[in-house]
Amino acid sequence: MTHTSTPRGSAARSAPNRVPPVRLIRAVDRLRAGLQRLHRSTAPGNVALMELATGAWTTQVLYVAATLGIPDELADGPAHAADVATRVGADAGAVYRLMRAMVSRGALREERDGRFALTPVGDALRTDSEGSLRDMVLFIGHPARWADWGSLEYSVRTGEPAADMLRGMPFFDYLDTDPEFATVFNNAMTAASGLSDDVALQACDFTGARLVVDVGGGHGAVLATILRSAAGARGILFDLPAVVAGAAPLLADAGVADRCTVSGGSFLESVPAGGDVYVMKNIVHDWDDTDAATILRNVRTAIAEGGKLVLLEMVLPERASSFIGHMLDLEMLLMLRGKERTRAQYSELLEAAGFQLTRVIPTVSPISVIEARAV
Repeated sequence: MTHTSTPRGSAARSAPNRVPPVRLIRAVDRLRAGLQRLHRSTAPGNVALMELATGAWTTQVLYVAATLGIPDELADGPAHAADVATRVGADAGAVYRLMRAMVSRGALREERDGRFALTPVGDALRTDSEGSLRDMVLFIGHPARWADWGSLEYSVRTGEPAADMLRGMPFFDYLDTDPEFATVFNNAMTAASGLSDDVALQACDFTGARLVVDVGGGHGAVLATILRSAAGARGILFDLPAVVAGAAPLLADAGVADRCTVSGGSFLESVPAGGDVYVMKNIVHDWDDTDAATILRNVRTAIAEGGKLVLLEMVLPERASSFIGHMLDLEMLLMLRGKERTRAQYSELLEAAGFQLTRVIPTVSPISVIEARAV
């Protein structure tokens, strides 16, 4: 999900030095899913159900730990809960109980001497660790999100976003009225995009591109990554005027400002014309089929003859699996009018807009690369 009326993205990141092969990642995912099924099938049904039902409790354990900065206090090594409590200004007994719960969820481990240490999961909850998802946890566990998910029944019964019902306006409009929550949301989107931008775009070859148009591109993190890999290409960054107004620092830091034009407007009305490559990341899934088709048709009108469209989106398997995209699909139901889609659904949507889906490239992140050509 990408907010198209407030800034998203951060300073362009360099590509990871070592990205595991997609086949390896998929094999590990299948193994983990199999072990989870085995665990749930061998445990009594009510025990397995209890573990599932308390997932919201785990979210709050991680949220409070991130809010207090507990993982940051363990960055330099193991520490006793009482010392951590003093540093973060919280009750020693309660911090001990919280950290013990973190151990039970795999975010910490307890040493023989009673000190607590970070696991890889806990390290990802630090503020400045590589690939940190602290800001995403602060969004998922935010009180406003509890209200959204607490109203899931409304969305399932009506098919309408609970966020609209709760706040009397669409989610993105509400963000414009709540600067604190908007900051939480934008930080979360930045945190979630770092790895996926790099690894997803590594799956594409942009070396022959002449003019790349990033539609709904925020501050230009995706476009900057592309232009660094395609030295002969120029780019157009397109988003709402209030968004692209803040793009200059990122493009300058990435060293691509001299090859970029920044343009403001609404992709529901039109997009800049003449590009041979159009890119959209996490845009289509924000919209229902009618609006998504409008956006895609606007791209089809603008794209150069024989041009290529690249969508960076989650692609659901045709049959339900352990893929996180199924839960993100409910997030779209709760907050917006969009949805995650299968390959077949993307193919149908693209065909209706004048494109032919040519391939879907899985990556080591949940994001896939969907390539289509104008027909």
